[in-house]
Amino acid sequence: MPLQRDPPITISQPGRDPDWRDRLARQTNKIVTPARAFARIRPGDRLFVSSACAEPRHLLRELRKYAPRLADVEVIHLLGSSQVSFDDPRLAENIRFNCFFIGSNTRAAVASGLADYTPITLSEIPRLMRTGQLVIDAALIQVTPPDEAGRCSLGVSVETVKAAVRSARFVIAQVNPRMPWIGGDSFVAIDELDAVVPFEEDLLEFAWDEPGEISERIAQHVVRLVEDEATLQIGIGKIPNAILRHLGDKRDLGVHTEMFSDGLIDLIERGVVTNRCKGQHDGVVVASFCVGSRRLYEYLHHNPRFELYPADYTSDPVVIARHHKMTAINGALEIDFTGQVCADSIGHRFYSGFGSQVDFMRGAARSAGGKPIIVLPATAKNDAVSRIVPTLTPGAGVVLTRSDVHYVVTEYGIAYLYGKSIRERTMALIEIAHPAFRDSLLERAKELHYVYADQRLPKSSLYPDHWRKDIALSDGTVVHLRPIRPRDEALLQELYYSLSPENLALRFNSEDGRFPHRRVHPETIVDYRNKMTVVATVGQVGRERLLGVASYHRNPQTNIAECAFTVHEQYRRRGIGTALLEHLTTIAKAGAEIVGFRVEVLARNKAMLKLFHRSLEGAQSRKRIRTAVESNMYSLSYTFDED
Repeated sequence: MPLQRDPPITISQPGRDPDWRDRLARQTNKIVTPARAFARIRPGDRLFVSSACAEPRHLLRELRKYAPRLADVEVIHLLGSSQVSFDDPRLAENIRFNCFFIGSNTRAAVASGLADYTPITLSEIPRLMRTGQLVIDAALIQVTPPDEAGRCSLGVSVETVKAAVRSARFVIAQVNPRMPWIGGDSFVAIDELDAVVPFEEDLLEFAWDEPGEISERIAQHVVRLVEDEATLQIGIGKIPNAILRHLGDKRDLGVHTEMFSDGLIDLIERGVVTNRCKGQHDGVVVASFCVGSRRLYEYLHHNPRFELYPADYTSDPVVIARHHKMTAINGALEIDFTGQVCADSIGHRFYSGFGSQVDFMRGAARSAGGKPIIVLPATAKNDAVSRIVPTLTPGAGVVLTRSDVHYVVTEYGIAYLYGKSIRERTMALIEIAHPAFRDSLLERAKELHYVYADQRLPKSSLYPDHWRKDIALSDGTVVHLRPIRPRDEALLQELYYSLSPENLALRFNSEDGRFPHRRVHPETIVDYRNKMTVVATVGQVGRERLLGVASYHRNPQTNIAECAFTVHEQYRRRGIGTALLEHLTTIAKAGAEIVGFRVEVLARNKAMLKLFHRSLEGAQSRKRIRTAVESNMYSLSYTFDED
């Protein structure tokens, strides 16, 4: 019996406790002014500040005013979003920022030397604090008002905050009733707070530009990799937002992620994200923090379908790997031919950070049915720079090693690198690079001896992705029909080597059973118009098995295309040959030049003759069919014009 979808959640204004200030005053005598709280900060202290949209902006504004009275204070945070700046050179001897992830507000300061960057994965930061390797003297956090039991929720950011609270000598909390109450391992007791500053203000809101054409095209490729019942880790930004918008036809997705934003709301309401099949925390979205709009914050308030946990749990690769079909989707700035991924710097200039990318990619790789996916636009700087490069830019940091990378997606397609040779990786990446850079990338690959010296690329700059088609065999096996790519050379060799001597003779009119690169490579180089090859595959992208291949080559004198077919012997008489012929015919008829097909085979090749004759049954009156037998060869040709 199919699972029933839950009814959509209605977004409404959750109730807030109007008496929270009185209750807080009764529960504690810790209510102080910010200045009084800051008086406990000593020279050389290290201050932790809550991240992103949980940033205690009121406390930071007051700290900015108080800064001239401080000396050599280090402020650390995961991700700053503040409108409050501390990169004023006049404060250099008072306060210095140190960030674990570089955001737009600290990028210039880090680049100019006014702030520091500490590269580390998110999951390891809490341990640094707990072990005392990173001493936290004071923590500035933002929480909800306490409940009747004296518990405050950390709201929209838990990641490293809870560890900071437990490790700090002194905790200053801005109590804000506009912070949503979110469950999970997200609570601190009022007894753990040393100074309480009640201050009500709107949380920071994040908004992103609408996804453009490139983001949409990347999303369309990515959703092909997302299976029903997958558990997703997906970040924030234009590409993740585009991906979320294209997941509407998926079923029973789950979410276990580092962070999320508004895009999840619609998928939950539509019954796409149900979290039923995760295998861990079923029924619940699990994350470490979130950023978004007021709509998101109101949606999360006391919503039992969301729980936030510290980063050393959510980003633990062991925990991640326990999830069903864990599909991790992360961005990159640059990737080289060998698969090394740079995601935190542009050359020597630090740009962002590690976050949880390494943890989720490794966890997803070890999940049953998991998929680690890297997404990036093919170019930068208005198409002036390729993000797929022979070698990383000098100074670029390696966030993911070449052994960690599985799927890479640009707007031009999907490359699968895991377990592939350098030659295979190089060709797969060049094929999804921007067309303007492919020739130069191929020449550089030849110079590096990464590919064959005679390696070529198709003349057409764009792969005809619209000619993909799925068919189902009688036993339910799904077979993918698509135009061939140069990277299919090894698959084509495997198909040919699987043929028996008899079938080799029937297909090639020769008993030569050798299919080296020089013989097979030209078959993979087509222009997708006058010369076309379609393959039939089973299996996931990058791990396919080739079941059949069909090709045509237009004769410019007659505009009749010569056809050839090969179907794996174990899959014959199951409709694959017929499907290939029908698909090849559809493609040929879509062009302006080709008017018909011609096939020439050995007269004893009964299977091929039957394929064509069966396709023409009942259509002879509408087709101009010509047949001829000469020696041991049988030829058949027909035109499309009277279909």
